[in-house]
Amino acid sequence: MAQMRYREALNQALREELTRDERVVLMGEDIGVFGGAFKVTEGLLEEFGEARVRDTPISENTIVGVGVGSAMTGMRPVVELMTINFALLAFDQIVNHAAHIHYMFGGQARVPLVVRMPQGAGHQLGPTHSHCLEALFLHVPGLLVAVPTTAADAKGLLKTAIRDENPVIFIEHESLYGVRGEVPEDAEQLVGFGRARMVREGSDVTIVGISRMALTAERAAKTLAEEHDVQAEVIDPRTLRPLDLDTILASVAKTNRCVVVEEGWPHGGVGANLAALISEQAFDDLDAPVKRVTGADVPMPYSKPLEDIAYPHEPQIVHAALAILGLEDSGGTAG
Repeated sequence: MAQMRYREALNQALREELTRDERVVLMGEDIGVFGGAFKVTEGLLEEFGEARVRDTPISENTIVGVGVGSAMTGMRPVVELMTINFALLAFDQIVNHAAHIHYMFGGQARVPLVVRMPQGAGHQLGPTHSHCLEALFLHVPGLLVAVPTTAADAKGLLKTAIRDENPVIFIEHESLYGVRGEVPEDAEQLVGFGRARMVREGSDVTIVGISRMALTAERAAKTLAEEHDVQAEVIDPRTLRPLDLDTILASVAKTNRCVVVEEGWPHGGVGANLAALISEQAFDDLDAPVKRVTGADVPMPYSKPLEDIAYPHEPQIVHAALAILGLEDSGGTAG
């Protein structure tokens, strides 16, 4: 195992896949000379050249469209968008084309495309750079959706995404790029899609954390154990399509209670989807309704104090867990 930052693990995954398969190409704004807005692609232009690490114009719809076309003709493009909010400019290419071409062509064409993009609050970048929009892509059949939390998962899932025959929406969190973790050195150590990570075992309540919220939930679980003698089981789904629902249901069968934590908005979010699935398929195991902790139902504020209360932190998760156990009343939405 090697210790490295999340961004370094992503860089290593890209380097290894560029070396392994000459069909892999990278495209995006400032990914070459500048090394990427978050330095994920640093050094790759010098190593692999402009033919395989391509700086593009500022046009997300065009970038993804080129990715779709090149994937259809046998390449394995990895497209980087500077922020998930900008993916809205490429929604036509992502939803109407990348996701559905395999179906519309009767299986004759595939789109092995990866769209990488960061999301998340905490950097005072305002509403157009700070939202968590996993739910928009989760909604679309034909797309796979990955949300890695650890450096090891970032590397392993990205390598799996690049090798997959389907279009993959690969969502990173801006606040995780500098977080260090142990990463396997084996270039063939992949992380399979649809396999959740058991972050912490417990017996009193299941907490499912999405993206960065898996780390926040882990810290909340430690507080619950140390201050309230509550043993929370924490699960990181790692991918939302496909979803490892079996692991979540098995945990709920053991704890009989569940809290779902996400940074995104509450209406139609990932947590709403998970709460519905758990309620439908584990109804007899639940001793209380599934509780959700979400971001506030507002555009992300620029003001630092307001931004801080617009997405969940440990206290909201602790309060939600205590409330579902009947130990404390608390609302679940940040802010």
